[in-house]
Amino acid sequence: MNLHSPVTDLKGIGEKTAKLFAKLGVETVEELLHDYPRAYHTVQDLIEYYPRAYEFFEEPTEPEEMEDGKKYAVHAWVQSVSPVKRFKRYQIFSAQLKTGDTVIQAAWFNMPFLRNYFQKGGQYIFRGVVTVRNGQYRMEQPEHYTLADYENLLYIMQPKYPLVSGLTEKMVTKAVRQVLANDQIRVPEYLPDAWLSDYDLEEEWEALRQIHFPKDDGAMRKARKRIVFDEFLMFILGIRKMKEHQEELVSQIPMVEVAETSRLIETLPYELTDAQKRVWKEIVSDMTGGKVMSRLVQGDVGSGKTILAVLALIMTGCNGCQGALMVPTEVLARQHFESVKEILEEHQIPLVPVLLTGSMTAKEKRLAKAEIESGSAQIIIGTHALIQEDVQYHRLALVVTDEQHRFGVRQRETLADKGITPHVLVMSATPIPRTLAIIVYGDLDISVVDEMPAHRLPIKNCVVDESYRPNAYRFMEKEVAAGHQVYIICPMVEESDELELENVTDYTEKLQKILPMIRIACLHGKMKPKEKNEIMERFAAGDIQILISTTVIEVGINVPNATVMMVENAERFGLAQLHQLRGRVGRGSAQSYCIFMSGSKGKETRKRLEVLNKSNDGFHIASEDLKLRGPGDLFGIRQSGILEFRMGDVFQDSAVLGQASEAAGRLLKEDPQLLDPLYEGIRKKLEHIISQSSESLRL
Repeated sequence: MNLHSPVTDLKGIGEKTAKLFAKLGVETVEELLHDYPRAYHTVQDLIEYYPRAYEFFEEPTEPEEMEDGKKYAVHAWVQSVSPVKRFKRYQIFSAQLKTGDTVIQAAWFNMPFLRNYFQKGGQYIFRGVVTVRNGQYRMEQPEHYTLADYENLLYIMQPKYPLVSGLTEKMVTKAVRQVLANDQIRVPEYLPDAWLSDYDLEEEWEALRQIHFPKDDGAMRKARKRIVFDEFLMFILGIRKMKEHQEELVSQIPMVEVAETSRLIETLPYELTDAQKRVWKEIVSDMTGGKVMSRLVQGDVGSGKTILAVLALIMTGCNGCQGALMVPTEVLARQHFESVKEILEEHQIPLVPVLLTGSMTAKEKRLAKAEIESGSAQIIIGTHALIQEDVQYHRLALVVTDEQHRFGVRQRETLADKGITPHVLVMSATPIPRTLAIIVYGDLDISVVDEMPAHRLPIKNCVVDESYRPNAYRFMEKEVAAGHQVYIICPMVEESDELELENVTDYTEKLQKILPMIRIACLHGKMKPKEKNEIMERFAAGDIQILISTTVIEVGINVPNATVMMVENAERFGLAQLHQLRGRVGRGSAQSYCIFMSGSKGKETRKRLEVLNKSNDGFHIASEDLKLRGPGDLFGIRQSGILEFRMGDVFQDSAVLGQASEAAGRLLKEDPQLLDPLYEGIRKKLEHIISQSSESLRL
């Protein structure tokens, strides 16, 4: 057996189990080793839900030592059990637990069988988040163990792996233990010994052993640092190699400045900010300079990046070429299309825009593709439908991607491959400190729109607890009566883990009863694309007055008439994501408001949310977020929304990112081609990663 052996070579893994592993992208022993334990989450449902990669089983806690909102193990006996309550979408089983003189109400979702499991008077260890309200203790969805079982788990770090239905923690753990115990399997070290010393790194094989089954917290942290360093190093080397290649590229389609863009700037109903003027000058310089542009325009929500993209598209079209704008959602694509069309007509610019999205009819797609291929359309706007194989461009000279983190490098490259070395302009509203941006976006030149338009009114914020809810609803009612619209954001779709978390489906029903005269609808990621688009379009048109949604609306819609955003359980989200959500309001001329509703009274939670309360500056918020994340939050949630590393996070691992960047710079300066035998392992690993990326681009 070796690293490339199929997982079926492992004892106890047949074809059926192998198929389950394959769903996780695990088919070989090597992939199994690199399937690090990490808390599994999706972007929409579990982001900011504080999952952890390991469970550490501590001694049971006495009730008087418990704090609201924290996880504890409790030694209790079952005082009574209640009949299972059945609702439309779920069932609830509850039991009354007694520990000392304290009574704890426990509840479980969709686990009716537990009613027959727990014996009245039986003693168990219950483990879960404890909420304390008016002296009443509750545990929602707690884990439960016999006293003997829990004794065996004490003081052990148990890994938690990504799972699919049918694949259990036990099955994965057993498979990984087999691999690590096999003396024939070793992962050779590829970094020079001096690097291990200089950057305080664990050897790779030992890091792999300890990341799966750490002997203690210190060993886990050291192992994790090594894995994160590897991820960052390969990424940075890859993008710097891309940068080198791009700097050598000569533009095949020379461009010149055009009168149409200057005239448009002069006749806009507002004056461009100094920051917009500066960035536009940089874009023009790139596009007329003879080299291929690769530029990131980073600006806070509402800073006016879109008009810069439109100007670049117009300049491209007036040079007899095509420009494509790719955005993450169909609604946003349609909104951009209508906006560009209006600008072209109003300012009598003789260019033809065309829209291409996945939900268009076959006839509409055929006509749009024909216009694109013939060159009769100069500005192409759409979703990832723009990169489909059958979309042929006439003379594609500019590629613009909006909300870069939603696409990633690969999709950006796929669109660029549709033209002959086209200019690339990447727009991002994700706030990231410049020091990190230089490393993360190393293949791009960076422009920052760091000034807000004068006509934009700052959003008024408030951080409140649940007692403010009636006031919030009255305020929403008032805003709707004034002709405005409202967003309410909830962190989950259906009740599943904790009773206290608000969810969109039940919330909508409840709010409709409270505000019967207001048109309310809900939106979430489990809806079909057609259904989601329909709801977002109705909200954009003003037909829906209050939209209750999960984070799917983060970048998906532009509604200037929306003036209120309320985020339920705001403590469950990262600051960067909350700021991104807040950016959905404040887009019109009316005063806008953001209400951060917190279910936690913890001091740390309050401190985090107060950063948002006091500032609307995304870059300041990102920097503060960086400071507030302590070293203990190693498997924190990917709040950044920038890159999806398997384990690393550019914010909380910024120190390791800096080390990897230094190492990469040192290496490329010393040996740009990686020909030294000392760096053979690095070269081979990088070549392997690049070949995999190229292969995935072709698929």
